[in-house]
Amino acid sequence: MDRKSVAGRRVLTGFRPTGPLHIGHLFGNLKNLVDLQAETEVFVFVADWHMLSTDFDRSESLPRNTWDLVADLVSAGIDPDRTSIYRQSDLPEVAELCLYFSMITPISWLERNPTYKEQLANLDGREIATHGFLGYPILQGADIVIVGGEVVPVGDDQLPHLEITREVVRRFHHLFGGDFFPEPLGLLGESPRVPGSDGRKMSKSYGNAIFLADSASDVDEKVKSYVTDPEKIRLNDPGHPRVCNVFAIHELVSSTEEVEVVRAECEGGERGCVACKAELSARLNNVLEPLRDRRRDLESAPEKVEQILDGGYARAKPIAAAMVAKAREQVGVACSRSAASSGDVRGAAK
Repeated sequence: MDRKSVAGRRVLTGFRPTGPLHIGHLFGNLKNLVDLQAETEVFVFVADWHMLSTDFDRSESLPRNTWDLVADLVSAGIDPDRTSIYRQSDLPEVAELCLYFSMITPISWLERNPTYKEQLANLDGREIATHGFLGYPILQGADIVIVGGEVVPVGDDQLPHLEITREVVRRFHHLFGGDFFPEPLGLLGESPRVPGSDGRKMSKSYGNAIFLADSASDVDEKVKSYVTDPEKIRLNDPGHPRVCNVFAIHELVSSTEEVEVVRAECEGGERGCVACKAELSARLNNVLEPLRDRRRDLESAPEKVEQILDGGYARAKPIAAAMVAKAREQVGVACSRSAASSGDVRGAAK
């Protein structure tokens, strides 16, 4: 779907608390979310159960990583007054709906998922061939529909997961009746190439990332380590900006006029890489300084993060309770004594 069709629809996305967010997130998904929260209702969840699908041996890091993730989101401009930020594991309804979906999802649907095969290959040597890892898309589907998510910002690699969700929703309705779960649509947002210091895609697992929480001096040192045009050996050698990782980030943080100056001076042999990196550091730090200010506010009152999660939970809980109550009714499972009362099901009956 296109961006113009999003208004009035409930948007949902999640982030796994596996480590700090970096500028690749900032110029991609986070920028899109900041824009979306001004246009429509947005839900963002901390995907702590999803983290366990690959990092179950690092569960002791969850509390700290959760705090850091929420701090990164807020510092990047996600406004908890406009966007509901909550913790996945605070909603047991997600696990219950995941169970119902698991009962009706053929294993072949999961095994044919190209993302599953790619991740198995990329994480070769790690003990991740588990039920939880294979069933990741089922849990993801429960995450989406439990709060009536209608639009999910995704990259190309996540489209197969989203299609599984749509197929499971259709199968549920076919088997048990009703038409109350939304079939979520994918929103392919702008996602510029953000290279890491070694030229590969920026990733915390590669050790090549500039993090949102990095200090100005950290940013300076990391930018200095960036690989540039291998053919530009001497200062007055003409450069090739299109193959330079430093130039790629200039395009994200510099004005159009500044980018053209960098391009012309580089191609004309009038700009050295050391000076170009120093200029980039200064501009990147100008972008990140407001984020550092917002993060310092949270660090001075760390309990605010839990308050933010409480606020998001208060908005998500009644929707999730109503969704799972409806699912129980359709499946024929008796409502337990602990079942929450019905709440807002906007988006479910559309």
